[in-house]
Amino acid sequence: MAPGKSSRFLTASEAAAMLGISRGSLYSYVSRGRIRAEADPRDRRVSRYLAADVLGLRDGKEARLHPEIAARKTLRWGIPVLESSLTLIDNGRFYYRGRDALTLAREAAFEDVVRLLWDAPDRAPFPAQRLSRRCRGLLKALRSLSPMQRMQALLPAAAADDRAAHDATHTALAATGWRVLQVLMAAVTLREPATDRSIAESLARGWKVAGAAKTAIDAALILSADHELNVSAFAARVVASSRSTPYEVVSAGLAALAGSQHGGHTARVEEFLDEAGSPQGVRALITDRLRRGVAIPGFGHPLYTAGDPRAHMLFALIRRRWPESDAAGYLHAIASAGRDLLGEYPTLDYGLVMLRRAIGLPRGSALVLFAIGRTAGWIAHAIEQYATDGLIRPRAIYIGPQPAKRGP
Repeated sequence: MAPGKSSRFLTASEAAAMLGISRGSLYSYVSRGRIRAEADPRDRRVSRYLAADVLGLRDGKEARLHPEIAARKTLRWGIPVLESSLTLIDNGRFYYRGRDALTLAREAAFEDVVRLLWDAPDRAPFPAQRLSRRCRGLLKALRSLSPMQRMQALLPAAAADDRAAHDATHTALAATGWRVLQVLMAAVTLREPATDRSIAESLARGWKVAGAAKTAIDAALILSADHELNVSAFAARVVASSRSTPYEVVSAGLAALAGSQHGGHTARVEEFLDEAGSPQGVRALITDRLRRGVAIPGFGHPLYTAGDPRAHMLFALIRRRWPESDAAGYLHAIASAGRDLLGEYPTLDYGLVMLRRAIGLPRGSALVLFAIGRTAGWIAHAIEQYATDGLIRPRAIYIGPQPAKRGP
């Protein structure tokens, strides 16, 4: 039995049964720090056990004893499959190359984190480069599309005009990565990349929001920059392993990010809040959806049992910078209803959507912030993958009909 979405804890009997061990062995795991336990708030005399720790131990044991079964689970919140020096997720925090990402989001600019992830020298210049004539003409033709659609459409044209895109040396890859970011910025703002403004400043100007929004946009980009082997980063690494250019790597990342189970989740959160209609409506809508068995988006992250730190930080930023905004009025309602009714906390999707609403950005901008920020991570994963010179090519476990046997 696997715990349900809102079952973050197991009883002693459930945990022991899941591991196939006695209660005495379970207590031994707890004493050695392998499984975290706490008093059950309903009965302080009874302990409950963190489901994520129990599942981790079970999957590790299964991988050793039955690798063919473990292989089926590896690509879905499974055991680690690739080495990376980019992002560590540990004990409710995450780190870029050993530096606390939350601290970086408070103190650094997005460009600083780009250099960190790309292993580029501090303060290394990122030269601006004008779009090609073809791209400028295409940008005008794409004005009626959404920013995400414009990004996906403009990248192939920019790749065709970039003669240096196939240079796989580290320095060249970083330079190409920066050109890719500039193309995406042009697609969002419908303007040539600026030589004298940061990415956050360019976005703030393109969206016509006050200068105070710049630091909040920087924070959102940094918090979105990388998150280990999420689906879009894995897609980017697979494409990079075939020696495609950074343009194709980012195109693959964008395609994966746009899916409703990844970055496209922000649209589901927007629709949920529209249906709720008010802070008071959030709790009522969750209750109603639970009763009807309808999905509730944006709560609970398997890697953060105490809540997504990215959402926590963006919620705190909104309370501090825009306390009188309509968005700020929703924050407590979202967090408390999720905790009380689901036993879960809001994810980054809510953080980005509520920041968009607080600043007054156009609808769909939450996903744009996610995409621009995550591009830094995709390029970093590509740089790392190019250096390994290895093709990512897992095998499939065939479950279809067997071929007919031939006669003697």
